[in-house]
Amino acid sequence: MYQTININKYEEVMDILMEIPYSNDINRYRSSNLYRGLNSASHNLVTTFTRNCKSEYNLEKTLLRNFTKYASLEDPQLCTSIWRQMMIGQHHGLPTRLMDWTHSPLVALHFATVSGEISEIGSKDCVLWKIDMEEMNALLPKKYQEKLKNNSANLLTVDMLSEISEDIDSYDADMLDKAVAFLEPPSIDVRIINQYSYFSIIPSAISNLEVFLANMTDHTVKYIINKDVRWILRDKLDQLNISERMMFPGLDGIASWMKRRYYVNEAKERTMSL
Repeated sequence: MYQTININKYEEVMDILMEIPYSNDINRYRSSNLYRGLNSASHNLVTTFTRNCKSEYNLEKTLLRNFTKYASLEDPQLCTSIWRQMMIGQHHGLPTRLMDWTHSPLVALHFATVSGEISEIGSKDCVLWKIDMEEMNALLPKKYQEKLKNNSANLLTVDMLSEISEDIDSYDADMLDKAVAFLEPPSIDVRIINQYSYFSIIPSAISNLEVFLANMTDHTVKYIINKDVRWILRDKLDQLNISERMMFPGLDGIASWMKRRYYVNEAKERTMSL
């Protein structure tokens, strides 16, 4: 069962940021946590494929095949791996069964505290999810665990995954509704590097990831961040250089960041504490 924690003061976020345990094996501080931020407490952990195509997984291969057909000019390597097709597609907005996570709680808080309409930032609670990769990997089938161990890794690469699961059907047969594998994408652009990005590959048998996490994990935490502290967090994240300017390098990211920076907030409840 995952734990739900309400964040009602921005100072309480510091406990999340500093939660990095000491590892006796390497005499360093290391965390096995991954994070995902959602800009509304009403949003669920749902993939873009499920949101777009519902449960019609028969459309998935057609979607990936046609994406590869039109996109192979940009990336000839797409033809070599269905996992690369999925990953590159997800990165550019294609509906896939991948779900974005980050190793940085600050990056996840960025996505939790931004909103499509700036005026809505202080109008609703947002969410930060935390999962433990060691706990998630312990659920994987033996051959996946051995692949990680043999490579001294906590996350699979495209090459590693291709060696043990060549296609979606075999992956689904391996995972059933008992496990979820995580993929580390290659650094194809600065956006992936700056966002410290990872992907979970949701098996078709898992129709509700939150139910899966509730039934199969003990270390997962869902932080609900009160709407009254969102602007405070948002402003402090900007001061820490955690903004669209870094998350989406280029003119679009700069424009989005400046749009919010010079937004005139007329809400009386807002506390400007910089």
